[in-house]
Order: sequence, then structure tokens, then C-alpha cells
Amino acid sequence: MASKGPISKFMLGHFRHFNAATLVDAAKAYEEQLTIGNKMMITLAGAMSTAELGKSLAEMIRQDKVQILSCTGANLEEDIMNLVANSHYKRIPEYRNLTSCQERELFDKGLNRVTDTCIPEEEAFRRLQQHIYEIWKEADENEDSFFPHEYMYKMILSGVLEQYYEIDPKDSWVLAAAQKNIPIVVPGWEDSTMGNIFASYCIKKQLKASTMKSGIEYMSWLADWYTKNTRDNGIGFFQIGGGIAGDFPICVVPMLYQDMECVDTPFWSYFCQISDSTTSYGSYSGAVPNEKITWGKLDIDTPKYIIESDATIAAPLLFAYILGY
Repeated sequence: MASKGPISKFMLGHFRHFNAATLVDAAKAYEEQLTIGNKMMITLAGAMSTAELGKSLAEMIRQDKVQILSCTGANLEEDIMNLVANSHYKRIPEYRNLTSCQERELFDKGLNRVTDTCIPEEEAFRRLQQHIYEIWKEADENEDSFFPHEYMYKMILSGVLEQYYEIDPKDSWVLAAAQKNIPIVVPGWEDSTMGNIFASYCIKKQLKASTMKSGIEYMSWLADWYTKNTRDNGIGFFQIGGGIAGDFPICVVPMLYQDMECVDTPFWSYFCQISDSTTSYGSYSGAVPNEKITWGKLDIDTPKYIIESDATIAAPLLFAYILGY
């Protein structure tokens, strides 16, 4: 094990039971996966980008602690929005006490609330819109088609957004991923703000739907990537939250094994989920890891962890341990 800094040492000394102990166990097992040459996928659900997870995730990317990501369309765009409009965000610590009238006032001011944080529509959504549309339009005119994250990579790597930067760019996980050209799977991108905007252009006949590659194409690409990258080593699965960001990519294994009849497809080599969803009936987010064995996603001896906690607390701590802080 590499030398550890004060945060890791504190965790080792104090995180000895229950969810705290599980967090440390999961972090140690994550390290072991990398040590033996396995790759790791991290999936982002919820509002992790608005929670500024980039402050720790970006460094994980730069230090090759993650090789592929899956995220919602909201997390993809909101990391960049935070990069270019951070000073315009409004924090509302008393959000639990807001009345309906106060919520409407926020809407009228163009402040879209995510728990205790309001995203400024004009400075965030619209600031990106004008630049991403130009990239979409160029591809449309050239009869090209790319994935949602590829368009975002083109935009952020072009430098056109640098004039707006309001935080240290090293705290943007999308920028870090773009600079290393790490693949991202973005299932259900259409329900994000940028997805809605793209759909509006299609409805207005200004763009063609075929200019954007679909979820089926993402799954096909992921199947090929998974097959190539498990020839010699395994791939671990680190899931933050639940929903489509996790359910979509984890299903590539049973699809290959059962539907493609590639019976030599290996299961995911590690599984950890940070979730505040309690175990419940019929809930994917609340399903215990062993249920995934029955679906052909994990094996009997796959290392499995559930950290029942707020991901905005647990994920930065786990990343800090892996980074040796």
C-alpha cells in the first residue's frame, strides 16, 4: 500500500465500524483492483456535478484511478456549467422551509434549484447553448454523428469557454476527462437540459436527430470496449447513486453473456455503491449487491460493498484514501 496522508490515517484510525468501516474496506478493495491491473468504471447519478464532486474526481482521473465513466446528461453538463458560472450560483441553506411562492420566485429569476443550490439559467444553460449549437450545426451540415460527450469534449477543448472560467479548471472533472480522452457513457442524455435543447432544434427542423448518437449506439460501443478491455484483466464498477447511470452500463455484461451468447464474458470484477436508498421492494437503487448475481452482472466471489451514506460526504473521502491524502 502506498504511503497515506492525514485524511487516510484518520479514516483508518476512526472508520472502524458500520458504514464507516465499509467505506474503508471498499477503498482498500478499489486500490487492490488497480494494483492487480484491473480497470475501474465510475458512474455518477444524482447531482454530483452541482455538488462539485469534480474537486476530487478530477484528480482521480488525472492520476489514472478511473478508466471509464458513466453519468447522466445532467452531470455531464452541470460540471461545465459550474466551471463557467460558479459565481452566479445561489446557495439556499434553508431550502427545506421554502414556500411554493418562494419557489416560484426562484423560477422567475431563472434560478433552477437542486436541493440547496440554484443553477443560474442565463449564465449557465444559455452560455453553453450558443457554443454547443455551433458545434452541433457544423456536424449536422457535414452529415456527421457523435456521442453527447464527444460534442462536450469538442467544446471544452476548443478553448471557447475559457473566457468564462470562474473556478480553477483543475476542479472540473469533465475537463480532466476530455484532456485524457477518457470514454464516457451518457445513457438517457435526452432528458438533460442540453438534450431538451437539442430536441427543440430538431423539432424546429434546425438539426437532424441523427446528428446525435443514441443510447443503443452507446451500448454497442460499450460492449466492444468491455470485450477488448477484459481480455487480460477485469473491470470494476464503482457506482455513486442509482438510476440509469449505473443500471445502463452494468447491463452490458448480461447482454454480452446472454443475448450475444458470448459465454466467456467475465463478470464485473468489483462492485461498490454509495447510496442513501434503503433496501426496498422493487427498487434498483435499493437492491442489495447479491441480487445482481441473479442477473448475471456479478459473480459469487466478486468483492461487493454498499456504503449507505450521502455520496457528497462518502465519495470525496473514499477518493481521498485512494489518492493517498
